[in-house]
Amino acid sequence: MRPQVYVTRPDYADIGLELLQEECDVTMWNRVCPVPRDELLKNVCGKDGIFCALTEKIDVELLDQAGPNLKVVATISVGFDHIDVPECRKRGIRVGYTPDVLTDATAELTLALLLATGRRLLEASQEVYNGGWQAWAPSWMCGPGVKGATVGLVGFGRIGQEVAKRLVPFKPASILYHSRTNHPYEAGQVGAEKVSLNELLLRSDFVIILCALTNDTHHIIDAEALAKMKSTAILINTSRGGCVDQEALCEALQSGRIRAAGLDVTTPEPLPLDSPLLALKNVVLLPHIGSADITTRQEMSRITACNILAGLKGVKMISEV
Repeated sequence: MRPQVYVTRPDYADIGLELLQEECDVTMWNRVCPVPRDELLKNVCGKDGIFCALTEKIDVELLDQAGPNLKVVATISVGFDHIDVPECRKRGIRVGYTPDVLTDATAELTLALLLATGRRLLEASQEVYNGGWQAWAPSWMCGPGVKGATVGLVGFGRIGQEVAKRLVPFKPASILYHSRTNHPYEAGQVGAEKVSLNELLLRSDFVIILCALTNDTHHIIDAEALAKMKSTAILINTSRGGCVDQEALCEALQSGRIRAAGLDVTTPEPLPLDSPLLALKNVVLLPHIGSADITTRQEMSRITACNILAGLKGVKMISEV
């Protein structure tokens, strides 16, 4: 009998779905939106594998509902905070993810968001359309550049290191990083300096959040952290919304405590249309598109499918938590 796999939406890249369909009986949620929780719980019953995204919470309730046949859960993301990994391990369920393939795409997006926020690109673009562009003016739409600035990276893993490499041609005065572990070789390649979080916040003109969301990094940027930043500083977050206390950030932006913020991730997602962040001109908001490069998303789908097939066969995954 062929393994039974549940796929949480139909619009993952075809390459992954086709790989699964060659060897498994695949059922899936048939609408291009996150599967409702009740539908998810109903359809995981008896399945051997689950192909999911960060929009699906894989918790004790779901694992109980899936039952003893479940051998593997694979998420099409680098983050896996939506999966109860300890509970999966306790039950012998393997967990796959896609950590390496989206590194470059996310690093590119991080630089794009930094530049768009600092140089006020979206705000300036709106002035073209709404008649605000009247004539050239010496101080109009000016914002800080990266050249000569101090850039602080909170997190210096794969994505942090690639962001640092891309920063170098922009000629920052210095690159700082805060990380649980030392990366002397990688830091040396880009001239980055390891510092405490406190020092990073005090010195940086741009603070970029690039760490995984864990208990230790939840709200790592809170009101106290924001109070340490320069009033001219810009905060960029392309990791997870939960790394930032969003209410404290909103207050800091409204009061001018910091200059601006660029966010690819928020809490919750999608951001409600009545969120006070949407009323602020000094915020650039994106809908969590860090990995939204066509080739990257195709490869993410392929790797997720391969992780499931490997988990079902009991062999080495491409990427296992």
